Amino acid sequence: MHAPKPPSFHQNKLSSKTSNWTIKDSSDLYGVNRWGSRYFSINAIGHINIHPKGKDNVALDLVALVKELDGRNLKLPLLIRFDDILRDRLEQIHQAFQISIDQYNYKGRYKGVFPVKCNQQRQVVEKIMEYGRSWDFGLEAGSKAELLIALSLNENPKALLICNGYKDQRYIETAILARQLGRQPVVVIEQADEVERIVMASKELGAAPIIGIRAKLSSNGSGRWGNSIGEKAKFGLSIPEILITIEKLRSANLLHELRLLHFHVGSQITDIAILKDALQEAGQIYVELDRLGAPMGYLDVGGGLGVDYDGSQTATEASTNYSLQNYANDVVATIQECCLSNNVEVPTLVSESGRALISHFSILIFNILGNSYLPTNIPEKQAEECLPVRNLRETLKHIKILSNESHIDNSKLQEAWNDALKFKENALNAFRLGYLRLPDRAIAEQLTGACAHFIAKCLPQNKLIPEELKQLRSELAATYYANISIFRSAPDTWAIQQLFPIMPIHRLLEEPNQLGHFADLTCDSDGKLAQFISNGNSKSLLELHTLKPNQDYLIGMFLAGAYQEVMGNMHNLFGSTNAVHVRISKDGKYQLDHVIKSNTKSEILQAMEHNPEQLLERLRIASEVAIQQGTLKISDARRLMDHLENSLRQSTYLHNQSS
Repeated sequence: MHAPKPPSFHQNKLSSKTSNWTIKDSSDLYGVNRWGSRYFSINAIGHINIHPKGKDNVALDLVALVKELDGRNLKLPLLIRFDDILRDRLEQIHQAFQISIDQYNYKGRYKGVFPVKCNQQRQVVEKIMEYGRSWDFGLEAGSKAELLIALSLNENPKALLICNGYKDQRYIETAILARQLGRQPVVVIEQADEVERIVMASKELGAAPIIGIRAKLSSNGSGRWGNSIGEKAKFGLSIPEILITIEKLRSANLLHELRLLHFHVGSQITDIAILKDALQEAGQIYVELDRLGAPMGYLDVGGGLGVDYDGSQTATEASTNYSLQNYANDVVATIQECCLSNNVEVPTLVSESGRALISHFSILIFNILGNSYLPTNIPEKQAEECLPVRNLRETLKHIKILSNESHIDNSKLQEAWNDALKFKENALNAFRLGYLRLPDRAIAEQLTGACAHFIAKCLPQNKLIPEELKQLRSELAATYYANISIFRSAPDTWAIQQLFPIMPIHRLLEEPNQLGHFADLTCDSDGKLAQFISNGNSKSLLELHTLKPNQDYLIGMFLAGAYQEVMGNMHNLFGSTNAVHVRISKDGKYQLDHVIKSNTKSEILQAMEHNPEQLLERLRIASEVAIQQGTLKISDARRLMDHLENSLRQSTYLHNQSS
């Protein structure tokens, strides 16, 4: 038999286009010109360029950077965080709100906070606080552990510390004491029973926190997190509960500490109309709280500022139908209108835009270990072949004739494909009954793949094609084996089918000639990436390149800086990847501010309560027994133990032999 060759998804008439493939072709295909317009582009040699400070500033060749990091023994998979993008995102958000404040002559100001739950990594939160200090940028905590992080890192006395989540007595007492420390914690009442705990803690300590109320809005949500708003929302007080809370605070002489109204309309607001409705309702609630005697002063619009993952600018789950400036304009204009029409002083506007702040700054780079695909090469004819194989050869011959006709009849192609499937089934039935040998079955499967390949090549474009024939491209698609665990590095792709831009970071002057999806290193059948962005839609296959011998094929996952690192688990005991923080220096070159090494096997085993030394000792004893029994040589036993000891100090991911 001939050596198998990877099938191409291109039609005959497109096969000559490879040499004319351009940067624009790749940019359009993978959407770089849509989702990556400010920070990502394709350079003249077909590599992804990173623009950490925006398009008009320094550019870094991502492939060259990965190679240099490899020279520092930072192996793939690798998480690269560009701190300058983080700074730029902060600037962009504050600039958008300042433009709106100036445009509408808004008398208040904007003070953002970062929700720590989006990425609790110390280096990340430290950079946010460093870069955000000039704007008095603060933090939002949703648990007692996150509150400890926020208290430690949020040293600016003018920055807010929004305290969300479930709160016991100690949580509230900590916030009160932190206020006496010079911080600005705002304890947001999200459950009705928290009021009593605030009152008790205030009496106990003789001091009170700044108080906020989270309102359950009646407005409808949008997108995947639309149910986080409305009467059935997990957090927040209904209007009757808000009125009861006001009276309880008044009775406890704490109403003067009620300064903030909070609401939330979902982690990824896809439709700007949803935000407008919520803002109008929240604005009226804010006005009423002022009328009821609360001094107020802050309105927190929560999170939800969306990320346009596919660049389509639509109200789909992977996109948004508004810009950052649209968002800021609607927040400022709507709240101003509510307040001015009721003669109420406008509040300081607060947002908890975690996703929009940090999604862009982190890129996961992984290499491909190999691939597999349906064999489509035509096997040599054998001296004696069974009837199903002979029928498949005749069917393939007929398909080749059809493909050379000037006018291709889809119905004839459909009929030929049905014949091929029937003859393949005949071969399988004969094999199950023992009438067909394994080599014959292999020939039948190869011939069926060849039939699919030739039909797919001659299918006309822009015409109605039978549904069965549309599936041929999927049948011919390859599985690319990725050196990652999606459960560790991209859990949202599995858990909630989140779409991220995923693409090769090099070879972008070559026309991709293979459709495929990615399978990860875990032993779980769900461990795969099989949904990709497609300009307002999604697709199950991605255009990729044929692998080249002894050459890495590098893939990047973009816009995944929010949640993925902190929500990942250790499925199959794959740990964290190597991570680096890259910053542009004054001379235009880059420098590494932080290097975070990946988990070793020893660390992962200890996390699961295994003792690495004990494991080694058990295996040493087993090797001694094998030596005594004569089944293992002393030299091989030493080699085994050396390998195991070295393995414990190494990453959980796969490395090239040279590594």
